Amino acid sequence: MSPYDPSAFPPFAVTVDLVVLTVRRHALCALVIRRGEQPFQGRWALPGGFVRGDEDLSAAAARELSEETGLCAHDPAAPDVGNGAHLEQLATYGDPKRDPRMRVVSVAHLVLAPDLPAPRAGGDANSARWAPVDELLSADGQSGAGLAFDHEQILADGVERARSKIEYSSLATAFCPPEFTVGELRRVYEAVWGVALDPRNFHRKVTGTPGFLVPAGGTTTRQGGRPAQLFRAGGATLLNPPMLRPEV
Repeated sequence: MSPYDPSAFPPFAVTVDLVVLTVRRHALCALVIRRGEQPFQGRWALPGGFVRGDEDLSAAAARELSEETGLCAHDPAAPDVGNGAHLEQLATYGDPKRDPRMRVVSVAHLVLAPDLPAPRAGGDANSARWAPVDELLSADGQSGAGLAFDHEQILADGVERARSKIEYSSLATAFCPPEFTVGELRRVYEAVWGVALDPRNFHRKVTGTPGFLVPAGGTTTRQGGRPAQLFRAGGATLLNPPMLRPEV
């Protein structure tokens, strides 16, 4: 076996980019930051950063999540952590020309959390905001209004992952507080899918799906009107039957 020579291979950097999604004012929104430095200075981008030499990918994503939002990644071993956010690896992006500085491979992660507060800017960002994903994904990249790097593609992939995954899993509850009403859960589906759902049919489906929801033992009037029953996420991770997305 011939000796291995590391110098024979070009060096490259690894970053993590975060598609942070939440539902604000009944719209699916993503966290974006305005870049304060080159490249793409002044353009909006997804939050993220370089992976440090002493950390693995999940640790880097969790660190960036904490720095950008103040949230901790949800630990499956401790499901009752109050501010835990759902964090999962999305995809890897390695086009040689995706970053004009050098060869950079990005491992994108999807983050889902309930209605999050106004973000704070940090690092090389000089401002940050929640923006409706429809606004970001309909931006005309040719006019300079699109996201920096290849972040529009990463965002589109993250949104589609969320839209498809809530069909067959209980992931939609990650957008809800620990206790929520069926109406609040329905509005999550409506925001993520971008469609209106029949309230009675939706109530029948989610309460009839084994392990999806369990009664929390209380009611609330925070949505106005009559008191509504509160639920918590059940133990099911896969939904049978699935919640199929309506055709638009």
